[in-house]
Amino acid sequence: MVDAFASRPFTGNPAGVCLLDGPADPGWMQRVAAEMRHSETAFVRPLEGDPEAGHELRWFTPFIEVALCGHATLASAHALYATGAVAPGEPIRFRTLRSGVLTVTGAGGELSMDFPAQPAAPAEVPDGLAEALGLDVLGAGRNAQDDLLVEVADEAAVRGAAPDTAAVARIDARGVIVTAAADPGAGHDFVSRFFGAKALGGEEDPVTGSAHCALAPFWAARLGRDSLVGYQASERGGHIRATLRGDRVILSGTAVTVLDGTLTAGP
Repeated sequence: MVDAFASRPFTGNPAGVCLLDGPADPGWMQRVAAEMRHSETAFVRPLEGDPEAGHELRWFTPFIEVALCGHATLASAHALYATGAVAPGEPIRFRTLRSGVLTVTGAGGELSMDFPAQPAAPAEVPDGLAEALGLDVLGAGRNAQDDLLVEVADEAAVRGAAPDTAAVARIDARGVIVTAAADPGAGHDFVSRFFGAKALGGEEDPVTGSAHCALAPFWAARLGRDSLVGYQASERGGHIRATLRGDRVILSGTAVTVLDGTLTAGP
């Protein structure tokens, strides 16, 4: 268990990381993720003969397999470095099923992930969304990973949101990103929260790396800067440094190991 986008235990976003020796049945992975009960559990195995990647990476919520997960990718890279499976400073290249090859590099304790940008195209506000969130919605967009990006008035609205999780779970989207510009002098550029619809059954995700693949292009266009700091204002909270580079986003943060053990119910 690793807390990602965290500088100390019990903050940021916890992820399960299962380091495998070889292939495993996806049904077993799904059952392990349901047992772990984290928003995502990552499964990592070494690859041989792949010229582009040294490891395979897959992510499962307790309910479904997802196409992209930032915090569990950060956690997976942290686990490989921490266990000595990958030498310090050596880039880690993950082969994924739906998001191509993802590269993670580490320097000075901070890990940086090279992810595809997932900009949100303007979209109609779904019926019932504002009521589910309990917020006035200024506008909405939807991206390729089926996240709804919802802009609200200010940082206070994001922090004070108390959505109806059952109603959010009925929204037709992987998840709902609620965001606003940061208050002046806040030390970050924008704030967000992520409520998983299909992905989490309406529950809140503490710090969501993949959401910043949509947030980075959104706020870069509005603030006129490609290098930004986001704060995800969940109860646990966490900062993510996001740099937009064309059609890629570099997401940076730190992670800490909370629990290390052996899963006896193997594949």
